[in-house]
Amino acid sequence: MLLFENTYRTRDFGLLILRVGLGMMFTIHGYPKLMGGQAAWTEVGGVMKLVGLDFAPTAWGLLAAVAEAVGGQLLAVGLFFRITCAALLITMIMAAIMHISKGDGFSGYSHAVESAFVFLGLLFIGPGRYSLDKLLFPGPRRLYQ
Repeated sequence: MLLFENTYRTRDFGLLILRVGLGMMFTIHGYPKLMGGQAAWTEVGGVMKLVGLDFAPTAWGLLAAVAEAVGGQLLAVGLFFRITCAALLITMIMAAIMHISKGDGFSGYSHAVESAFVFLGLLFIGPGRYSLDKLLFPGPRRLYQ
């Protein structure tokens, strides 16, 4: 039966759906932080104190906002994919640390932890065939795939 065959011919299409869906959600989630200006960036970046980095909270917050808003767009189109996944992974780890330190329960930090696992997995998997990375940086051709 086709459904249970272990050929995974639709793997790249599945990665495209995953990338576009997550990318759109992170863009929508990060855009208000990015447009929030210096006050929002300072608040978001203040989380870095929890890991001993208590300098330049505004810069850290801006990086987190860019990681979510712009990183979401890069994720969706599959451009600079592994760098983007790494930035989003770090951002989600810090979000989880923030929620845990505030005493939020599992429902408070679970989204950040789940997203971190997804970005970690995607970091290893790559963007798939239907991505700008594949188009712009095709790499060496293999005889067998």
